[in-house]
This record gives sequence, structure tokens and C-alpha cells, in this order.
Amino acid sequence: MSKIVQFLKECVAELRKVVWPTREDVIAAVKVVLVSTVVIAVLLGVLDAVLVAGVNLIF
Repeated sequence: MSKIVQFLKECVAELRKVVWPTREDVIAAVKVVLVSTVVIAVLLGVLDAVLVAGVNLIF
């Protein structure tokens, strides 16, 4: 049981050393992820439509 308590104390000590991002940093990172996700989704959608049209022309 003492090892579990020691482990939890060490976990708390390590978490206090963490430099947490600011709210602005998190918001900026989320914006980057959302924009890049939308851009990739649009590009894949266009590529899919082009490939489907090409296959339809062949067959």
C-alpha cells in the first residue's frame, strides 16, 4: 500500500513541474487543427469526385 501512496505523490510532484499551455495557446492550436482538418477533407472530397468521374468515363 505504501508503494501506491508513494507513486501517487510522485505523480502529483511531476504534474506540478508541467508547464501548462495558456488558454490562448490552446485556442490557437484548436483553430489550426480544425482548419487543417477541413482543408484535408475538402481536398480528399475533390480527389474522390475526380476519381469517380474518371472511373465512370472508363466504364
